[in-house]
Amino acid sequence: MKFTAEQIAGILEGEVVGNPNAEVDKLSKIEEGTEGSLTFLANPKYQQYIYSTEATIAIVNKTFEPEESINTTLIKVDDAYKSFSKLLEYYNQVKLMKSGIEQPSFLPEETVYGENLYLGSFCYIGKNVKIGDNVKIYPNSFVGDNVTIGDNSILFAGVRVYSETEIGKGCTIHSGSIIGSDGFGFAPNEKGEYNKVPQIGNVILEDNVDVGACTTIDRATLGSTVIKKGVKLDNQIQIAHNVVIGENTVIASQTGIAGSTKIGKSCIIGGQVGIVGHITIGDNVRIQAQSGVGKNIPDGTAIQGTPALGYSDFNKSYVHFRNLPKIVADVNELKKKI
Repeated sequence: MKFTAEQIAGILEGEVVGNPNAEVDKLSKIEEGTEGSLTFLANPKYQQYIYSTEATIAIVNKTFEPEESINTTLIKVDDAYKSFSKLLEYYNQVKLMKSGIEQPSFLPEETVYGENLYLGSFCYIGKNVKIGDNVKIYPNSFVGDNVTIGDNSILFAGVRVYSETEIGKGCTIHSGSIIGSDGFGFAPNEKGEYNKVPQIGNVILEDNVDVGACTTIDRATLGSTVIKKGVKLDNQIQIAHNVVIGENTVIASQTGIAGSTKIGKSCIIGGQVGIVGHITIGDNVRIQAQSGVGKNIPDGTAIQGTPALGYSDFNKSYVHFRNLPKIVADVNELKKKI
């Protein structure tokens, strides 16, 4: 799909300097711009490339005044970075603008669904499912019985949503993710074997939750595993049964959270963090990558390490960790003198 400079300027409320009919059909970095591409200049460190780029159109700040001749058509805006981000969002919406029910797919006649549903090929929709407006479910996805999916949510290819799951409005679930699989519940018997404890709860994703690719969120044993509104989950995260994650918390890849742990709002959790079960992590907590969290963490704390320590305490201690062989040698030398 092609856009002219004039059309783009209209979307961004910007001013065209150059050819208003210049057309683009792709995006590029400014240093890698080619004919027919759109780029942007926000960081002064990249200003040199505006004079050599082959991009057809560039978005720049209104304050930018070229010091050399430029072949590229400019669109001047108040904030080039924000405007380019807005354009990316618009481009993504256009790219994902699909509707209709492809065949083969299975959709029971009694299914309740809203306007502009897109259901890709080889999808299976269970009984008593309710789907809102503008929902997109990409090919090879499974939606179990009694699931609800709110308006404007997207399930990319290969998503598996188990029965009873509730998905809010504006959620995005990326390929390979599994929502509502059984929690890890087993009880030992007198023979030393493990009997499965039935997992009869569900998962609730509130509005505007993003779930990265190949992330798994387990259903509760009883009650609900709850991911509150605005939470952003990276790829390959494991969230166990009955976990609750507070509003606007973000979690990076390969983190594992054990059962019944409660995490507060607006937390930032790095990659490969391990969190034990049945603890409470407060609001606005910062957990550095590869930390191991084994106890309750109060509001506003920053921690690092395994077991995790206060962030500043860890950094101070690390100086001594590095010098430990020398410290031991010095101690041994002092023992000999004594």
